[in-house]
Amino acid sequence: MAPGEGTRRAARRWIEYLAVADIPRVRSLFTHHPDYSDLTPVQYADGLAWLLSRGLVTSDGRSLIRACGHEQRDGEAALDGAPAQWTPALEAARRETGTAGERAVVRLLELSGAARVVHVAALSDAYGYDVHTELGDGTAGHIEVKATTDPTRLVIHLTRHEYDVMRSDPDWLLAAVLVGADGGALNVVTVSRDWLSTAAPEDRDRRVEWESARFSIPDYAVLPGILHTSGQRLVPEAIAPSLPVWGLSRAPSASPV
Repeated sequence: MAPGEGTRRAARRWIEYLAVADIPRVRSLFTHHPDYSDLTPVQYADGLAWLLSRGLVTSDGRSLIRACGHEQRDGEAALDGAPAQWTPALEAARRETGTAGERAVVRLLELSGAARVVHVAALSDAYGYDVHTELGDGTAGHIEVKATTDPTRLVIHLTRHEYDVMRSDPDWLLAAVLVGADGGALNVVTVSRDWLSTAAPEDRDRRVEWESARFSIPDYAVLPGILHTSGQRLVPEAIAPSLPVWGLSRAPSASPV
């Protein structure tokens, strides 16, 4: 089950500050510094316990997740992929996370024995997806990769071009990747095309259309692993990483396509 908002905010703070200090020192900071009094000691304890239970923080206080930028005082928006104020450093961090997620998917497909894997995003943004893959039986997958370092909730941004490609390309799928501190994938899930189509904004006037949209993905709209629209697994379960994050304490019953 996904943690509550207070626990999520506490967990994101732990992720950031464990990069520079150990658990006792960070706990003391949260307990005694007035800047962090908006959350209670119980919420901080719950946030750390959640991270420990998911294996995202080791018993000696080492975080396996890296924070994407510094905390924003309006609710840590920078850590869930939507910074309140743009900075070059935050943009660079987001790009680094995105590239790491794409490379992680490429590695998983190569480990799975795919007949062909091409990181097309490294060539051009025009495709509307990031990775092209082909299996030995001829099945093709056009994978749009969305990467994040936030294990507490899954938030993605989809461009209008990516959305239009999804609607016209039956082999298009969206894989969301939780990127670890080493740049590898800690979790990968497939987001439902049907849910994206239902949740996307509507163009109410032919003279106006949306160019980018932010989606908060519910747990019932994803399934673990990288799944083709036919239901075929592009990455075997034994290879695909799958931590119980983003509400995925168990596999949801909804189909991802």
